[in-house]
Amino acid sequence: MQPKHYIYIVYLDMNIKTAEFEISNTDVKKCPEGFKPEYAFIGRSNVGKSSLINMLTNRNGLAKTSSTPGKTLLINHFIINGEWYIVDLPGYGYARRGKDSREQLAKIIRNYILQREQMTNLFVLVDSRHKPQKIDLEFMEWLGENGVPFSIVFTKMDKLGREAGIRNVNEYKSQLLEQWEELPPIFITSSEDRRGRDELLDYIASINEELKQQ
Repeated sequence: MQPKHYIYIVYLDMNIKTAEFEISNTDVKKCPEGFKPEYAFIGRSNVGKSSLINMLTNRNGLAKTSSTPGKTLLINHFIINGEWYIVDLPGYGYARRGKDSREQLAKIIRNYILQREQMTNLFVLVDSRHKPQKIDLEFMEWLGENGVPFSIVFTKMDKLGREAGIRNVNEYKSQLLEQWEELPPIFITSSEDRRGRDELLDYIASINEELKQQ
């Protein structure tokens, strides 16, 4: 299997001047009109998604953080510099939800990922403190089967020592390469010490620049 993703070479200086909430909904058909590129963020519940979005945008409280897992239930659009969107998707895999609720959330996520033409790249967040989780691996496999462009973002790297963090990331890579011909782009981040911020924003800026050339 080979993941679909963008290759970036040139680093561009991404300066986020404005970041504003625009709309929340559960229906992909009600997402913002137009053709602005969208960069969606998803992961298991409590992976640090909201904190990462706030760190990237330098806006504490832009994406609502909570100590309660599975809090995000909506597709949340944030307009960045009036030119592109960060999209906060519901988390997956929260076992304490009822079956009907889990199926509803899965449908919201699936419809957005497969039907939203403006979605340019999906950032799949993985908690760096844990060994490879079956639910994450199966989700990435599903993305690959459907030709969805995605990247892997390891979060909470400040919680681990350098050697432990590298070991966990390398273990993840090894397990992915058992099925994948090549790996998607991988980013190492921490919302606490802002690690990986420049690399993620450079990647987005490069894709935006590539899209402008088309």
